[in-house]
Amino acid sequence: NVKNEGDERLESIETTLTKAEQFVIDNQKAIYVILAILIVAVFAFFGVKKFYLEPREENAQKAIYHAEQYFENDNFTSALNGDGNYLGFVDVINEFGGTKTANLAKYYAGICYLNTGDFNNAINYLKDFNGKDVMLTSLALGAMGDAYMELDNVAEAAKCYESAAMKSANGFTSPMYLLRAGMAYEMAGNYQKAVDSYKKIKAEY
Repeated sequence: NVKNEGDERLESIETTLTKAEQFVIDNQKAIYVILAILIVAVFAFFGVKKFYLEPREENAQKAIYHAEQYFENDNFTSALNGDGNYLGFVDVINEFGGTKTANLAKYYAGICYLNTGDFNNAINYLKDFNGKDVMLTSLALGAMGDAYMELDNVAEAAKCYESAAMKSANGFTSPMYLLRAGMAYEMAGNYQKAVDSYKKIKAEY
């Protein structure tokens, strides 16, 4: 019985192999076409990355340099819009969209608008910023909280501050943002959330 079962299994495997071989023979042209398409797609992907995306990223990094210098010197208007010779953050975003540098420029632009009193634009750019670095994302959320406070939207500001504190839990920024969250919750009349924020500072920091 065991031998018969073994023979049956071998016959079944042979039948399956035969069917597979026949399928390959019957669809040989289609299989070659699919393989060719896959090979072309792989080469196209690496070609685009090597000859388009990488140079584009490099050019964006060069373009943002002077805007960063203006930013560091608190010249937020030139940092945002350029100086006629060099690009500002808004130009980098528009000309190099999709690059990591253009994404970082959204953070910078948001901070610039916050400092120049354009709080709605600050919120819009900071919302668009997609940060991988948790500390920078935390700072962006905190800046959004500041912009909402300036617009008297204290409830939304409190949420941003709380998110900023939780995003990058540390002994420096977290207690500061929790304190701001507590104050904003108080202003919004949400006293329980305010107490929770203050308790968290006391318990953890």
